[in-house]
Amino acid sequence: MWLKPEEVLLKNALKLWVTQKSSCYFILQRRRGHGEGGGRLTGRLVGALDAVLDSSARVAPFRILLQVPGYQVYSPIACGATLEEINQHWDWLEQNLLHTLSVFDNKEDISSFVKGKVKALIAEETSSRLAKQEEEPEKFREALVKFEARFNFPEAEKLITYYSCCCWKGRVPRQGWLYLSINHLCFYSFFLGKELKLVVPWVDIQKLEKTSNVFLTATIRITTHRKERDFSMFLNLEEVFMLMEQLADVTLRRLLDNEGFDLDPELQEPSRITKRDLEARAQNEFFRAFFRLPRQEKLHAVVDCSLWTPFSRCHTVGRLFASDSYICFASKEDGSCNVILPLREVVSVEKMEDTSVLPNPIIISIRSKMAFQFIRLKDRDDLVQTLLIRLKQVHADHPVHYDTSQDDDMTSHVFHSTSMCSDHKFGDLEMVSSQNREGSEEETSLPPPFEALRAVLQQSGSQSLDLRMNREQIKLSLWNDHFVEYGRTVCMFRTEKIRKLVAMGIPESLRGTLWLLFSDAITDLASHPGYYANLVEESMGKCCLVTEEIERDLHRSLPEHPAFQNETGIAALRRVLTAYAHHNPKIGYCQSMNILTSVLLLYAKEEEAFWLLVAVCERMLPDYFNHRVIGAQVDQSVFEELIKEHLPELAEHLKDPSALASISLSWFLTLFLSIMPLESAVNIVDCFFYDGIKTIFQLGLAVLDTNAEDLRSSEDDGQALMVLSRFLDHIKNEDSPGPPVGNHHACSSDDRGTYPVTDIADLIRDSYEKFGAQSVEQIEHMRCRHRVRVLQGHEDTTKQNVLRIVTPEVSFLLEDLEEIYDLFKGKVNHSRFC
Repeated sequence: MWLKPEEVLLKNALKLWVTQKSSCYFILQRRRGHGEGGGRLTGRLVGALDAVLDSSARVAPFRILLQVPGYQVYSPIACGATLEEINQHWDWLEQNLLHTLSVFDNKEDISSFVKGKVKALIAEETSSRLAKQEEEPEKFREALVKFEARFNFPEAEKLITYYSCCCWKGRVPRQGWLYLSINHLCFYSFFLGKELKLVVPWVDIQKLEKTSNVFLTATIRITTHRKERDFSMFLNLEEVFMLMEQLADVTLRRLLDNEGFDLDPELQEPSRITKRDLEARAQNEFFRAFFRLPRQEKLHAVVDCSLWTPFSRCHTVGRLFASDSYICFASKEDGSCNVILPLREVVSVEKMEDTSVLPNPIIISIRSKMAFQFIRLKDRDDLVQTLLIRLKQVHADHPVHYDTSQDDDMTSHVFHSTSMCSDHKFGDLEMVSSQNREGSEEETSLPPPFEALRAVLQQSGSQSLDLRMNREQIKLSLWNDHFVEYGRTVCMFRTEKIRKLVAMGIPESLRGTLWLLFSDAITDLASHPGYYANLVEESMGKCCLVTEEIERDLHRSLPEHPAFQNETGIAALRRVLTAYAHHNPKIGYCQSMNILTSVLLLYAKEEEAFWLLVAVCERMLPDYFNHRVIGAQVDQSVFEELIKEHLPELAEHLKDPSALASISLSWFLTLFLSIMPLESAVNIVDCFFYDGIKTIFQLGLAVLDTNAEDLRSSEDDGQALMVLSRFLDHIKNEDSPGPPVGNHHACSSDDRGTYPVTDIADLIRDSYEKFGAQSVEQIEHMRCRHRVRVLQGHEDTTKQNVLRIVTPEVSFLLEDLEEIYDLFKGKVNHSRFC
């Protein structure tokens, strides 16, 4: 713990302490008699003295001293009960203070600065401990009074939290306090007789980043239109940075409310926002992104534990996540083993007998006759009780009718709807749009795409068809073997082995089924019986701007594919898109949704395609399909950063990687479906449903890496884009020896003969081997950083558009212009301008 510095003569302490480490300004000492044998008399005497004293008077065995060179006194600034604890304080001093002190010329300034910093850290630690015990501790009330007095904000400007830190002004750090409020970031310092006040509105921040200054101090840099500010020497820099990101993000989202962002109700009202809310939001965002769960899902508990994994015959260490409707597990080793258990699939949660081999065990049984054993669960009784309460609620809201007689069959009634070999594609929901079609097989008999593909392959010769079918059988056999060992429902063990199978390409007969399982759209489908049919009935026949846009794009969706060369396929696509627009009017319909939906319909029934579309638009590609495709813009910025990190030579040659956005944006919006032969692109969609957006990032990097030499030799952006377009046109699937089917970018056989052809399986394998190390957590952190800049850019554009309304002949004061902008956003009474 940090200690209030008090000066003590150094010579009086030499006999009682032994120096372990030292630097220019700090000394780490161990008390004699601690960790020594009994040989030395001094050590035995000191040890005996400590043993006689009670715990309140006993001296900690480790301490850190501040000693300014040339001074005969020193000041204890930290102590610890263990070497590990004191080393943490020593590391903090080395990383944050040691290099900084070299900027001071006066020794008294060094002593004053260090003592002031340590006192501030003590105050922050105290307030942090109190905050965990009560909602409004006395320390926080004191800080609130100082905040209001120093910055004179209106009463509505709520203070969220505060931190001790330094603000760099040139080469000199100014020790003070950072205040984070609803709308502003503020800093106050009074050091060496000089006062410093800073006020930065969140809406003015263009960039937030963690960096290091010239003195090797971990720093948070704030960039606005006017300048940069560096803040450092935080007790917990990660916590501060996360709260800054959350506050900037929430503030900008509230301003851009016309984009249809989904904010929690407590975040919509600024006066209700607390530090705990923001921390919970950050934790929830990561949890939902990692497991790709619905955006309304709230995390309730995170518990360290171990899960029995039968395929490895051991307990795998990881964490259990419990939310409203899910129990999830993630191994500590990234990608080793993940499990998603929807509560509607859970039959029971039971405690087992506690043993030395199986400490604190519980068993979670699911309806497919599988059981998951967790051990080493802290607070097991409370956790089980909470899970049982939520399990009861979920089953009450969505009753489940089990039919376990066919649960072991992957093609049972639970999954038959996605079989490519069935003849139920498109036809089953023709009956939804017309009551008179019941029982009419003739009007609903569209040859499934697999049959259309078979006809095309037969034109290439029976040998090609046989080769394709043989490869399909081999893949199917591998998957069936995998199901036996790892499970075959949404609750399956997700490991590196299944990722390799997915990268090889999912068999046609299982593709729709596994897309539903990997995305967990199967849970939405099972939880909302009849919902899609009602949407179709309510939305069809209504004419509005959205339906007009859908009609314009219907015939542009895979126009050469047999499934969309007749009204049956077009009608199915129309129903799904219109139903989704009715389901989520905030998104409605956006271009590129038609291409994605048409591919989903090739492998799933209408209702299943609808729920897959919901999963993609609302969970797997968040904020992609709003008015300004903000989510896609954020990921484009992340992609540019990854290019600079992984392909620095190419990034340097391109100079402006954003020029690639004209082609790479479609990679993200359509999952490569619009710029690659369909038979190859669906393999990427396989990986996307399993690994999420990470797949598109690494595939994009692999495409650039493969073409790096040609791109570096290109003379301009146009030539570089031509290189990429031609490369993507010539990617084939080894299972498709004939020409690509159903893609308007397909090239002729002559063209194929003059340009190298790349196998999609090779490209996917390279993407995982070279760029697959990027974790979901890293991507989410990068998204947070870039989202602030993207949102700020849109906020600036909105301001500029508002100010353009003002004619040049009319002059306004600055406050008038700001009020006009507020009027445009609906924040002030408009009577003054009427």
